[in-house]
Amino acid sequence: MALSSSATRILATLGPGSSSPDVVRAMITAGANAFRLNFSHGKRQDHAENIANIRAIAEETGQPITILADLQGPKLRIGEVEDGVVLSKGDAFTFQLDEMTGSAERVCLPHPEIFEAILPGHRMLVNDGKLQFTVTGVDKGVINTRVEVGGELTDRKGVNVPDVSLNISPLTEKDREDLAFAIDHGVDWVALSFVQRVSDLIEARSLIKDKAAIMAKIEKPQALDILDELITAADGVMIARGDLGVELPPERVPGAQKDITRICRRVGKPVVVATQMLESMIDNPTPTRAEASDVATAVLDGVDCVMLSAETAVGSYPVEAVAIMHRILEETEKRDGYFEDLAFGSSEGHTTYHAVAESATQLARHIEAAAVVAFSTSGATTVRLSRERPGLPIVMMTPNQTARQRMNILWGVNSIKTDNFSSFDEALDGISRLMLENKMGNPGDQVIVVAGTPFGVVGTTNTIRVLSLHSER
Repeated sequence: MALSSSATRILATLGPGSSSPDVVRAMITAGANAFRLNFSHGKRQDHAENIANIRAIAEETGQPITILADLQGPKLRIGEVEDGVVLSKGDAFTFQLDEMTGSAERVCLPHPEIFEAILPGHRMLVNDGKLQFTVTGVDKGVINTRVEVGGELTDRKGVNVPDVSLNISPLTEKDREDLAFAIDHGVDWVALSFVQRVSDLIEARSLIKDKAAIMAKIEKPQALDILDELITAADGVMIARGDLGVELPPERVPGAQKDITRICRRVGKPVVVATQMLESMIDNPTPTRAEASDVATAVLDGVDCVMLSAETAVGSYPVEAVAIMHRILEETEKRDGYFEDLAFGSSEGHTTYHAVAESATQLARHIEAAAVVAFSTSGATTVRLSRERPGLPIVMMTPNQTARQRMNILWGVNSIKTDNFSSFDEALDGISRLMLENKMGNPGDQVIVVAGTPFGVVGTTNTIRVLSLHSER
């Protein structure tokens, strides 16, 4: 197992177009580091088969592939609508709580939470924002609106209310069942949809505990108002640009992406950019130039991971999409000044552990080390080293396979599973042997080792050692 050729990671979504073992294997070969299981679609048995296939192929290839379960979250939808309804700009239109078949004058909206929170002047969006309304009045069980952007109205389309925070849990009964299933099947990350407040993450944490890491999906404008708190409470963040782009004016999405990335980078939380990165490759074997630039921009901002959604889930070219995205990552990271632009100037008042990581990366650059090696049981040291974006490979040595799988989504991280070494000196010999065996270095190369003493105790990262790789003594 050689070092990864790009520091930025690729998260590919599995679906009908990509779930066969041969396609999964080909996507890993093409550069996929992680797979997303979208619980908005597919049966649980399908997800179970996908998990089993990924784990088997990961063991076969020696790659610690990450599996992320993306929960559906609450879906706000209108009721049924009679055929042929078309709304025009300026029309009066009513959303009502009582069940009825929709017409050109009114439609059922079976979500009391919206009626409790909406106020005159607020916007309502239907069908991913294709139809737009302004609220003119609210009464018991009735929301009166004016049509701002019209069009055809059909059954069961989604509703967005971007101006209000709804008193609704991000975990529906279906999500709770899906979550229990995903945890039982050993997924590494759980992505939580519809996050509006820190308590949403606390609720999820109470169910997940330490059995998986939590990724907060930023897709509501309300989340942008408390970004620091949400990022602190989560283990990682996904910038879900599809839903965020419906509720937020499109011109604000790029800036929001940069703000979220900057905060995640500062505090050392992995950040994933998602949705429509190579959207044209659903039907075409090559992306547009604008899509290639979009991926490159995320890389230059220093995100940990870029995601493919429908491109690999239902697209005609899943392996090609991964391969082209990987080429974009490699080419962008070759640019002069890329690593220097990502480096932090200081640890910004963080803990001793962050200071150790910063010092280790500075020393590694100074002596032109071949890699920075973290001996880490939990993966926390690896997270801190990845935060520094050192410009050289990060190798995580750990006896913990679960930690390897969770960390594989982080920028620049490679990993090797080790034995439980009994002492620091034994670990140093093991690091030399394993790096040479795995073709992650050559005899005589210098690497920087970051570990803790007492050795093997979680949370004691306090030691930096320069090690010359050597054959077995």
